[in-house]
Amino acid sequence: MKSKIFITIFLLASCDMAMSQIVALGNAPKSPQEEKSSAQISKAMPGDWGPNTIADIVENVGGAIVNIDIVKKVRVASPFSNFNQNFGFDFMPEYRDYFRDRVVPQKGAGSGFIFGPKGHILTNAHVVQGADEIKVALKDGRKLEAKIVGQDASIDLAVIKVEAKDLPTLKLGDSEKIRPGEWAIAIGNPYGFANTVTAGIISATHRELADLGKKNLIQTDAPINPGNSGGPLLNTRGEVIGINVAIVSGAQSIGFAIPINAAKEILDELIKEGKVSRAWLGVYMRDVDERIAAYLELPMAEGVVVTDIVNDSPSQKMGLGKYDIIRAVNDKPIKSSSEIQEIISQLKPKDEISIEIYREGHNQVLKGTLSERP
Repeated sequence: MKSKIFITIFLLASCDMAMSQIVALGNAPKSPQEEKSSAQISKAMPGDWGPNTIADIVENVGGAIVNIDIVKKVRVASPFSNFNQNFGFDFMPEYRDYFRDRVVPQKGAGSGFIFGPKGHILTNAHVVQGADEIKVALKDGRKLEAKIVGQDASIDLAVIKVEAKDLPTLKLGDSEKIRPGEWAIAIGNPYGFANTVTAGIISATHRELADLGKKNLIQTDAPINPGNSGGPLLNTRGEVIGINVAIVSGAQSIGFAIPINAAKEILDELIKEGKVSRAWLGVYMRDVDERIAAYLELPMAEGVVVTDIVNDSPSQKMGLGKYDIIRAVNDKPIKSSSEIQEIISQLKPKDEISIEIYREGHNQVLKGTLSERP
């Protein structure tokens, strides 16, 4: 049996009390004001690579990269809670306050960058999730209060907003055009050290972290650390190609970023609606291997087996059942469960879906309507 290597993924947002372990613009034309603002910060770099190229990029883009500090109010149970339940507050009233639960502030930090003239800042959802207070520090010394505009935990992205004028902005690049071996620059707030710059290369694209349920990530060897979460990964033109999100604990020079194209697909909806409406099938599944094929007496080890169905879900309503073998979705042949997830991610609630299955020696096609993910 092949040994399995388990890696622990750490989210990069730092926290005072503990470190936590371990998806507007679209293609719409920009206004002249936005074009001007982007040009101020993300103007094209010289074509010739020289010893000061990275320094020139950082000088041009640094003003649009921010440090994010958050405060969460966390309720801490009293160590005397059982005593209080048994005897009540009337017993020794002078000690009443010691028996109560307490609300204590928990601080955290991360990074982000300004991407529009209206004060919108892109960061990771886990940086600001549950925050009661959010403060943003700019390179020019300004410290501004921010509010959450929208967030999407499924790909770990959030948009926050500050009210200010004359804000520099970053230009969003095209992550589909990057290639392994190209230079990459990371700027952020690791361990509270503001505006820290590191550089490396694109190590790989389309990486998947199954333990986190994340896929299509950019892998880079540019050093990134806790506190870099939400900071930009830049190309040599000063354009954002990714949002730093995770590192592999115990490994050196292995970091990951969410492709900026994944962010551009949802920014408009995130800003307008505050969330992203995602389609949902409601099925548990796993890839068919030789062992599963033998157990289910299948003619071949291919496709995806349904292991469970969520009650009152689209999959149950369309007649999908346990141990059905999914062979195709919307006429596309299926080899892995990740391919099904990718297809679903491209659809919207109320979209029609057809699934070809193998059941009891026969192929059949089931049809249904997707709903919104609960």
